[in-house]
Amino acid sequence: MNNLKTIEYQTTGTCCQLMRVTVDENNIIQDSEFYGGCNGNLQGIKTLIKGMNIDEVISKLKGISCNGKPTSCPDQLATCLMMYKEQNIQKV
Repeated sequence: MNNLKTIEYQTTGTCCQLMRVTVDENNIIQDSEFYGGCNGNLQGIKTLIKGMNIDEVISKLKGISCNGKPTSCPDQLATCLMMYKEQNIQKV
């Protein structure tokens, strides 16, 4: 796993202000860090997504809302990963 890339994403509309996600060359999440927000929930997300493909994470988390807000920390994570895909994964 020598080809790791760390994604840094400034969130909007959530208590969590910043996300850092490390993915390998196969788009598998190796680690994540969340700054701000509900520590217990974000530690749970961190544990659950480790080892998952980014497409699977996007499909599970996209569209989740929080307390009537149009977004949430899981939704922002999905947005982060979608932006990464658009910018870094070549279309075949």
